[in-house]
Amino acid sequence: MNEKHNKKISKFLSLVLRHQPGIINLNLDENGWADVKELQEKCANNNILFTLDELDEVVETNDKKRFIFNEDKTKIRASQGHSIAVDLALKPQQPPEFLYHGTAQNNLDSILEKGIEKRSRQHVHLSSSKDTAEKVGMRHGKPVLLTIMTGKMHADGILFYLSENKVWLTDFVDPQYIKY
Repeated sequence: MNEKHNKKISKFLSLVLRHQPGIINLNLDENGWADVKELQEKCANNNILFTLDELDEVVETNDKKRFIFNEDKTKIRASQGHSIAVDLALKPQQPPEFLYHGTAQNNLDSILEKGIEKRSRQHVHLSSSKDTAEKVGMRHGKPVLLTIMTGKMHADGILFYLSENKVWLTDFVDPQYIKY
């Protein structure tokens, strides 16, 4: 399959599985799972056409591992990054001592004053990789890499979760835990 077609499918899946399932009248269960056949049918009604093999390729080759299938590949969901209420059934995990958050230079003053907020998402996203965090920051302008003292946060009783695609999630990062 061509890369352009994969990207189109991936972007549309991100939209309907993470943010706006209603635009194609897609049903998600409380854990964010969609029936693959229903997804395929409702995408086709919106001129987003793909075979099951093509969908499998999009899931397998997505560089950020944004989507996962259930065991028998009859259901699909986004791994994290939802702006709609879903329960990913994640269990609290002990994070490493430090994680990283990439942002744009123009957000720095606000973050150092108010902390990192989840805003429209369900969680704040943190990375164990400096490179990944920097790439995230580049999407929004001149990148800034922040080191988050997650070991201290955890010791202070703050919960962390690890998504299926290895993104660390938490509800808020207070400025006291941010090193710039």
